[in-house]
Amino acid sequence: MPPKPDFSALDWLVGEWTGVTVGKDPAGQVHFSAAYDLENRYMVLRENVALPPTKTAPATKESWIGILAARSPKGGGFVLRVFSSTGFVTRYGVSVDEDQIYLNFEGGEEAPPGWLFRRVFEREDDSELSETVRVAPPDKPFFDYYTAKLTRVASENKKLPVSENKPPKE
Repeated sequence: MPPKPDFSALDWLVGEWTGVTVGKDPAGQVHFSAAYDLENRYMVLRENVALPPTKTAPATKESWIGILAARSPKGGGFVLRVFSSTGFVTRYGVSVDEDQIYLNFEGGEEAPPGWLFRRVFEREDDSELSETVRVAPPDKPFFDYYTAKLTRVASENKKLPVSENKPPKE
């Protein structure tokens, strides 16, 4: 069997996060989560984004789910396959630099034609992170589409005393 990936550099991302976009008024809503799955061989990322209309763009709602895996047991880095509510299926190369995670667009089975995307997750501290989404339209340079400030959502289980986390006796 292949060895399990070393996700230790990404551990800080695991959990539920919620927040708003910054720099534009009114703010958009962002909900993000990351969790290990299938014996910790994969990480599942999910995001829901709702952006209000602007002078140049209509309101936007999008949800996506991504499966993060090691590129190969011998190679470094990770690959993320993203499935979007818009119908696009894209692939990102993922690299980690301490408190920053970079998602660099690499194409995909159903990628938006000519458009390029990048995401950066940056840990501010254990309870806050920022996410910046950068977009490049066909034959144009990248621009910051939005930046969101997210706060970790406290787990319901963490709020309960240890004795209340145990399963009920039968």
